[in-house]
Amino acid sequence: MWTEQHRRIYRREGAGHPSDLRDAEWARLEPLIPPARPGGRPRKTDMRAAMNAILYLLRTGCPWRYLPRESFPPRSTVYNIFRKFQREGVWDAIWAELHMALRERTGREASPSAAVLDSQSIKSAENGAAKTTTWVTTPERRSRVVRSTPSSTPKGCQCGSWSTPPRPRIATAPGAVLDKIRRRFPWLELIWADGGYNAWQVDVAVAKVPRMRLEIVKRSDSTKRFIVLPRRWVVERTFSWFGRNRRLAKDFENLADTLATFVTLAAIQLAIRRLTRA
Repeated sequence: MWTEQHRRIYRREGAGHPSDLRDAEWARLEPLIPPARPGGRPRKTDMRAAMNAILYLLRTGCPWRYLPRESFPPRSTVYNIFRKFQREGVWDAIWAELHMALRERTGREASPSAAVLDSQSIKSAENGAAKTTTWVTTPERRSRVVRSTPSSTPKGCQCGSWSTPPRPRIATAPGAVLDKIRRRFPWLELIWADGGYNAWQVDVAVAKVPRMRLEIVKRSDSTKRFIVLPRRWVVERTFSWFGRNRRLAKDFENLADTLATFVTLAAIQLAIRRLTRA
C-alpha cells in the first residue's frame, strides 16, 4: 500500500535536480570512482557534478548539447568522463560492486544461481542502427537476489545487458549472450527464458556448461486472457523500472555499446538509491 512515508522517500525534494545524487548516495558512490592517474594533471572537475550531469541525461533523455550550463560542468568534459569510464570498464565495475552489496545486504550470496533472460526491441533514431537489447535479471527466490529493505523489497535486479542485431535474433545472439553470462556469474545453474529462445542454437550454447539448464516459460495455448507468467514477470518489471529513464525509451545512440552503458547506469542509479534508503 502506498503511504505518505513512501511519498517522502521517493519525492526527492530539495535544491538541484530530482536526479541529482543526495549526500548519502554520493558517499556510497564516491569510493568507487577511480582517482586521477598519478603523474598527470590534477583533476579539477567536480566528479559529483559530472555524475549528476550523466544521471540527468539518463533521466530526461536530453541531447548532450542541451545540458544546463548553470548546473553542470561543460558538456565536453562530462562526455569525456562518460566515454573514458566506458572504455576502461569503470561503469561495469561500479555496477558489479553495487550488485554484490545489494545482494549481501540481507545475507545472500554475491553470485546468483538463477536468472531470467529476455530481450526487448526498441525503436532507433535516424542515426542509430537497428539492434535488440537483451536483458538478464535475477529473480527473487532461486537466484538468492538481495532485498534492499524490509519496507521496499526488490524481487529482481539486473545482472547485465547486451545489444545484438534484431534479426535473426536466435541465430546469432544466444551464444554470445550466454557466454558473457557464464563469465560474469560462474555459479549460475538455471536460466528462465521465453519461447523465443526455444531453438537448437540456444540448446548448443547451454550444453557447453553441463550444470547449466534452460527452462522455457511459455503461455498456454488454451489461455484467452492475461495471466502473470511464472518468473517472466520479474524481467518485465525490470523493463518498467528502466522505462522511467527517458534516455532508454528510444535508441538515440550511434553505438550499441553506448545504449548498453546507459542501461548499466540505470541499474547503478537504482542500486544506489536502494542501498542508501533508510
